[in-house]
Amino acid sequence: MSYRNLKIASVVVVAGMAVFAALALQRLPAGTELPTHWDAAGNVNGTMPAGMALFFGVGVTALVSLVLAVVPALEPLQDKLAASAPVYRAAWAGTLALMVAVEAKIGGPAFGWQLPALLPLAGAGLLLIVLGNVLPKSRPSFFVGIRTPWTLTDTDNWVATHRFGGRTMMLGGVLLVAAAVLPIGADTRMALVFAAIAVSVLPPLAYSYLYWRRHGVRP
Repeated sequence: MSYRNLKIASVVVVAGMAVFAALALQRLPAGTELPTHWDAAGNVNGTMPAGMALFFGVGVTALVSLVLAVVPALEPLQDKLAASAPVYRAAWAGTLALMVAVEAKIGGPAFGWQLPALLPLAGAGLLLIVLGNVLPKSRPSFFVGIRTPWTLTDTDNWVATHRFGGRTMMLGGVLLVAAAVLPIGADTRMALVFAAIAVSVLPPLAYSYLYWRRHGVRP
């Protein structure tokens, strides 16, 4: 799979982010610090010099896009990766969208935008929901999916685990979105974030093991 359209989209997004960063930097007074991190209450608790803050996201997006473009060529199970293409495309496109949202949040003050402080958190939740929706379509490979000793050695285990994991990942995404948009206290918000991570990661791992214990291995 060449993922040509996503490679082109990555170049366009990175270039667009770079232009946005340059324009934002021109509008800001010398020595300006921009918020780059917010606590659970939505208060700023980390800043960077404007140039670094604006172009850091551009560099990260370019690096992530490069890695995502190279990985398919390294996958030894090419037929399996092709079967997992919907998951890979969703992860790539979703990551680009999330990075654009983060860049807009950081650079927005230069244009008078007051975007929600927890916009990146909501974006991460939406990304999990999208990934969870397509996760059941993945097939065993070295770079895509829930890779445990039990899923990698049993295709049936992989399929069952990813169907289950898709649901828990979407639930984790819903919890992240809820944490971002609900008018709740900082402690409750952090609890929701940790719950979202735990729900997304831990149950599928346990499920793959329990499936193996119950069904054994059927390559």
